[in-house]
Amino acid sequence: MKRGQDQQVTGIVCAHEAAKETGVRLIVGCRLDLRCGMSVLVYPTDRPAWSRLCRLLSIGKARAGKGACHLDWPDLQAHAEGLLAILIPDTAGDTCGLRLRRLRDTFSDRAYLALTLRRRPNDQMRLHELSNLAAGLGVATVITNDVLFHVPDRRILQDVVTAIRHTTTVDALGFRRERNADRYVKAPSEMVRLFPRYPEALARTQQIADRCRFSLDELRYQYPEERDDPALTPQQTLEALTWEGTEDRYPEGLPDSVRATLHHELRLIARLDYAPYFLTVNSIVRFARSRGILCQGRGSAANSAVCYVLGITSIDPGRNDLLFERFISEERREPPDIDVDFEHERREEVIQWVYKTYGRSHAALTAVVIRYRSKGALRDVGKALGLPQDLIRAISGQIWSWGEEGITDDQIRELGLNPGDRRLRLLLDLAAQLRGAPRHLSQHPGGFVLTHDRLDDLVPIEPAAMADRQIIEWDKDDIDALKFMKVDILALGMLTCMRRGLDLIAAHKGIRYDLATVPAEDPRTYAMIRKADMRGGPMQASAMSCWMRRTSSLSCLRDSRTHIR
Repeated sequence: MKRGQDQQVTGIVCAHEAAKETGVRLIVGCRLDLRCGMSVLVYPTDRPAWSRLCRLLSIGKARAGKGACHLDWPDLQAHAEGLLAILIPDTAGDTCGLRLRRLRDTFSDRAYLALTLRRRPNDQMRLHELSNLAAGLGVATVITNDVLFHVPDRRILQDVVTAIRHTTTVDALGFRRERNADRYVKAPSEMVRLFPRYPEALARTQQIADRCRFSLDELRYQYPEERDDPALTPQQTLEALTWEGTEDRYPEGLPDSVRATLHHELRLIARLDYAPYFLTVNSIVRFARSRGILCQGRGSAANSAVCYVLGITSIDPGRNDLLFERFISEERREPPDIDVDFEHERREEVIQWVYKTYGRSHAALTAVVIRYRSKGALRDVGKALGLPQDLIRAISGQIWSWGEEGITDDQIRELGLNPGDRRLRLLLDLAAQLRGAPRHLSQHPGGFVLTHDRLDDLVPIEPAAMADRQIIEWDKDDIDALKFMKVDILALGMLTCMRRGLDLIAAHKGIRYDLATVPAEDPRTYAMIRKADMRGGPMQASAMSCWMRRTSSLSCLRDSRTHIR
């Protein structure tokens, strides 16, 4: 496990999905580096133990702030039930004995001492002393490999990544640099050859794997409850709100075609058990409207008549021939995804209402895994190798033409550089290896995960860089893989402009519009569009403006759809 990944489970869902594809059973766990200097590998043996591990990590991250985790021995002791712990020692001294005794007293037969080759002088003597110490205290030993890379060839990249993490160069790493390329994934036969004196400790690796049966497939997401009337089910509540909303959307009477569409959508929502999701989004939108915050559902949610009558979207799908199954399909079985835009100046009010309403132990933003692109990889690798800044800038400036095959020798010569230069070739090779690798975690623009039970029973929560916000350790792809619900609370500057425009119309003309009641067939508006007399949004683009000038027949909304098609 890489040191940069200690005390978090960020990549565990990706590993879980890869394990299912390859047929390898994943042993879930993480490394904890306590503030007292004690390092422990912990593995949950069951579902409740996973929850305790997530809460433990959340405590440490809340205490330390963004990007760190501060845990003490009492924290681990309080969350030890169901966890299997392996102490990672340095030498068999008094400190190691004290820590091992603590581990034994807390974890009982779930406590182990790791035996790992460091490839240093007196390594075998060190293993012998550690084995004797564990035997004297009645603690079992287990062989570990302490892997940092999958093949020895990645050792150089490991040094570069370590230098990047410490914001220094490879030459200045000192003892932080790996001494050799031995920390790679080894075959079972190789492990037997390396530890001939400790067959029992080697066999315990399989015993531990047998004890740690927890899988992420056991996690079950539960929607938050939104029912105003406890006597009604979520589906009954949604249906009541839907038919109530038709009175506002269709004051002159509900058309039979829309009624049939609503019945169809509600039946499908009931079969897929998505009613709680719609109720949650409706609650957020209802709060925004109660505060006069303009909001609008976007994307395929506009295909839903239920979303329209609830006020989540402002486009009548029946009038515009939109297909509901593009939004929700029984065949795809994908969770619904409703993105809602809010006025950018007032979105924070909505976000803080979500935290206050659902509780900070039940609501958090999803993370975004920022990955290396070509330019970023070249810059960071170049700095780690200690290359001149002007050289790094010259190379990274050509990235626009860097294809899958990399930068060609001819392109390097055009920069006045020697393609045979060893340092330059090393820079390009290492940067190519680093492309696509995770660089750091950021927060999603507005993707919230909301739960009925505690969210930190499912995944660790940590403070975000922005004040009064918190994020989980998983990104939207992880959430989708585990079938968790996500509500996107996004910001759109144009909605702020539209709010001001609607307010001006109300103040000067005495007419009150919302997004659903703005006239869709205003002739003067389409006359402006035909002349390309527009500002803001995609219609301001030069290509769109030229196209609009040539479209003299555009006179109504249906004409605009026909031309776009």
